[in-house]
Amino acid sequence: MTLQAPCLKEDQPALKLGAVEAREEHPPKGSAPIHWRLLTTLPVTTVQEAIEKTQWHGQRWQIEVLHKTLKSGCHVEQRQLETAEPLRRVLMLDLMVAWRVLHLRKAARERPDASAESFLQEAEWTVLWRHFNRDATSAPRPPTLRQAARWIGQLGGFLARKSDGEPGPVVLWRGLQTLQEMTQAWILLNTCG
Repeated sequence: MTLQAPCLKEDQPALKLGAVEAREEHPPKGSAPIHWRLLTTLPVTTVQEAIEKTQWHGQRWQIEVLHKTLKSGCHVEQRQLETAEPLRRVLMLDLMVAWRVLHLRKAARERPDASAESFLQEAEWTVLWRHFNRDATSAPRPPTLRQAARWIGQLGGFLARKSDGEPGPVVLWRGLQTLQEMTQAWILLNTCG
């Protein structure tokens, strides 16, 4: 299809769009079938290209959560930089932080029983374990990814009640920031004697 530019933008060329319709033929019991009608400026001439665009659309929620993390956790919109280059550098750091938050959230949900060693450095998981096991006489051991995410969430304000579900990106962001500060203090105290 072709969309004409608005009358106020007469010098703009028409926009050519392709359409992809995706229908779920066998939805899970009790769920309404997915029925998407997607418009794209990218070429869609084969079934494989249509599947690819549908898969991209399926990732839109992850992108929304990334943006929320950048805005609510990293406060990227509040940056008061005068030129684009410093903003680009800060944004690259913020994107790495946001990715780490989302990676922890996703890994803890998809591989809850995996060791937190796959995500946290030894000093980080040790500080986390000691903080939440203050009365323990045994040596610290790596928690599972799910337990680590819940503890990190608690550092960020997550209440961890039975009905609370799993921690979201904002409390994980705050919790990781707190964990980083705690870990730095722990390392300093242990190196200074």
